Amino acid sequence: MMKKFFNTSILVFMSIFLFVACHKNENERTLETGSVTDKDGNTYATVKIGDDWWMAENLKVTVYRDSSAIHQIAATESDSSWASQENGAYTFTNDTLYGLLYNYSAVMDPRGIAPSGWHIATDEEWKQLEKEIGMSEDQSNKLGWRGTNEAEKLAPLYSKGWPEGSELFGLDEYKFMALPGGCRLFNGILNTQNNTAFWWTQSSENSDEAWYRYMDSNQDRIFRQHTYKGYGMSIRCVKDK
Repeated sequence: MMKKFFNTSILVFMSIFLFVACHKNENERTLETGSVTDKDGNTYATVKIGDDWWMAENLKVTVYRDSSAIHQIAATESDSSWASQENGAYTFTNDTLYGLLYNYSAVMDPRGIAPSGWHIATDEEWKQLEKEIGMSEDQSNKLGWRGTNEAEKLAPLYSKGWPEGSELFGLDEYKFMALPGGCRLFNGILNTQNNTAFWWTQSSENSDEAWYRYMDSNQDRIFRQHTYKGYGMSIRCVKDK
């Protein structure tokens, strides 16, 4: 009787152990990771998703590749200072905790702001990333909110760094660490609520607008659209091939 009880106890224990282990590893993936350093000396975590190496942090460099300074417009400066800026510029919230916000002139400046051997992610590379993490081809090409829960896969576990009680529930499946860097509107108004994330994409198109990605604390999907180049947004870079 004692032996039977002992064997049954072992089976129950092993069943619980396997259940917990499988549940714990449900969203864990084996990913290649690394790092890259920018012209300022800032070092960023990087992660390989599909065939592309992505920076796992928002860019925060303050100089171009030739070491010339990118113009800074502080959060305390007037809205008109940002709105009237025609050259490359950056601003920030949270003391650069989530990186810097750049206007599109900085994105396209021929001196370059991405680390050497890297470039600012394009719209096509963002779409490839989205498809790699589960979005359908049809959804990736649409405008507005697309997909299912791809934003959750890119956000930190339990959405750490996002507002408490967010509908966005971070799964951290791809070590992308999407955080709410916010944005600065084309009229200079700065979003300081820490509940949104905006990223520019680089494009060769010569128009008044540019493509971007957007995540919100009240959404678990990813928004795709184009808008005026005077906005200030975060930047993610991809390694050259």
